Amino acid sequence: MILVTGGAGFIGANFILDWLAGEDSNDGEAILNLDLLTYAGNLETLASLRNDPRHVFVQGDICDRALVDRLLASYRPRAIVHFAAESHVDRSIHGPGDFVRTNVEGTFTLLEAARAHHASLDAAEQAAFRFLHISTDEVYGSLGADDPAFAETKAYEPNSPYSASKAASDHLVRAWHHTYGLPVLTTNCSNNYGPRQFPEKLIPLMIVNALAGKPLPVYGDGLNVRDWLYVTDHCAAIREVLARGTPSENYNIGGWNEKTNIDIVRSVCALLDELRPSADGSHARLITHVSDRPGHDRRYAIDARKIERELGWRPAETFDSGIRKTVQWYLDNPQWVTDVQSGAYRDWVAANYGTRRQAA
Repeated sequence: MILVTGGAGFIGANFILDWLAGEDSNDGEAILNLDLLTYAGNLETLASLRNDPRHVFVQGDICDRALVDRLLASYRPRAIVHFAAESHVDRSIHGPGDFVRTNVEGTFTLLEAARAHHASLDAAEQAAFRFLHISTDEVYGSLGADDPAFAETKAYEPNSPYSASKAASDHLVRAWHHTYGLPVLTTNCSNNYGPRQFPEKLIPLMIVNALAGKPLPVYGDGLNVRDWLYVTDHCAAIREVLARGTPSENYNIGGWNEKTNIDIVRSVCALLDELRPSADGSHARLITHVSDRPGHDRRYAIDARKIERELGWRPAETFDSGIRKTVQWYLDNPQWVTDVQSGAYRDWVAANYGTRRQAA
């Protein structure tokens, strides 16, 4: 069994579904899923596993050391895959305390519990145990237009409360290996997209707003660049790192898809024009430039050559294939979207975008 934290969130849930659907990589190995079910956690994403004995769900907080200790003692997982995190930059600007608590204190709590669990194992189990920490490319800071992509050796330069909290957690993970010998792995991924993503992030927000005829808010000039990684490609990379990664190493995971935000929005509009045309004209008419967010990093780009060279992983999806699958999934699953759009989510969108003036 493996313990997955944050397994009801976007990437964690996709990882669990992908893991339990596989036949070759894990032989149906069970998953213990620990998730607090905050606003972005959605058990409906895992509805297909409701009666599957391979999926054990526990609602709980990664900061609750007593709970984590009990779970490790009861289930004795061979690995911890740590997704649980506050991950939305805009939310970190409005409320950084939640990010420090979950991303820093939560990771510290897990590391301490994992250290005690690791010490209780026999020699063979200790050698096989892994603590896999899922992090972000945002810890590296911002790139200029002509700067080389982020390599694993790039110095950390976080610029938002979110990225600073993730950088702190990365450093804790590294320290727990070098000080205590805990066998850790860290992955730093680029922007994920795909099915089942909470509609506060760029791509699902644009899809949901466009279908409702609402404005499509684009920060500033829309020329901020991100590398885009289809979520199932990310899941495949995580499986490879867990299975064959070298303890203490970092692996960058990227999609080799650098795109400006405005190009992403236009791509979504073009697909919706094709798949769900509006009687009012192209969905691009809804694009609205709004004032930029504070400290908005200009460009991220991932150099993913190390994971390809050492573990043989490379993304299977192009951006064109991945974005088409993504848009089609949201068109095919309107009830999922309706169910996740709680009052808290609507209040958040109003607070974040309702106060932003339209750019000239």
